[in-house]
Amino acid sequence: MTAVGEGTAGRLRWAVADALTVAGRDVAHWRRQPAGLLATLLFPVLLMVTFVYLLGGGIPVPGGSYRDFMVPGMLALVMLFGLEGTMTAVVTDTQRGVTDRFRALPMAPSAVVTGRCLADLAASVAGLAVVALAGLAVGWRPDPGPGLLGAAALLLLLRVGFLWVGIWLGLLTRDPALVTAVQVLVWPFAFLSNVFVPVSSMPAWLGTLAEWNPVAATVTAVRELTGVPVPDGGWATGHAALLAVAWPVLLTVVFAALAVRRWQGLSR
Repeated sequence: MTAVGEGTAGRLRWAVADALTVAGRDVAHWRRQPAGLLATLLFPVLLMVTFVYLLGGGIPVPGGSYRDFMVPGMLALVMLFGLEGTMTAVVTDTQRGVTDRFRALPMAPSAVVTGRCLADLAASVAGLAVVALAGLAVGWRPDPGPGLLGAAALLLLLRVGFLWVGIWLGLLTRDPALVTAVQVLVWPFAFLSNVFVPVSSMPAWLGTLAEWNPVAATVTAVRELTGVPVPDGGWATGHAALLAVAWPVLLTVVFAALAVRRWQGLSR
């Protein structure tokens, strides 16, 4: 029993060490080529300022200001931005033979995809910090307390779920055109939610679709945790915290397994 336990612990340490090595490689790339990362960090700020100051005055929000309504939605939207960067890196490594070299090394089977996930999460934390600071600058005032930590945890959990979808898609194809397609599809997925407007302002059938969007669940839960009034909605709105955990966990379980299986099945 002890030997088995030591073997399992040893394999876990091996997998973690390999994943951290791969994550360090990606972070090193950002240091040498920071332009892409900076653009990913600053674009949501520009979008938030545009909506708050140019469009927000014409969007009524029951029970609160549009500024307080918008910033939590923008924080969730940040979790969708930048996925194409991770996908591009996966496709590029596959095309250049880097993936084949990784597979030839004595590495843990999950190390490469997990390492990319860790590196992306580091960038996501930076993105959340930048947008949160910009939100404070434009007048967003969340309730202080543990709710802020809970909101950050739900946001990063959402990122993990979508990240595994992106990694799987990146491993699924050698065609960079798919990366562009996914980048374009982010927008209708983001707008079909409660990020920019209350679902009560939509036609009933469209509002139902928006409520059940994984992004909408996280947005509603983050608003509740930061003290922003949440407009009335259906069952999904009333159970947003539950769905904000369930959706990302489901995406992670399904697409992490698919990504690791795809990685193991790539031809040498």
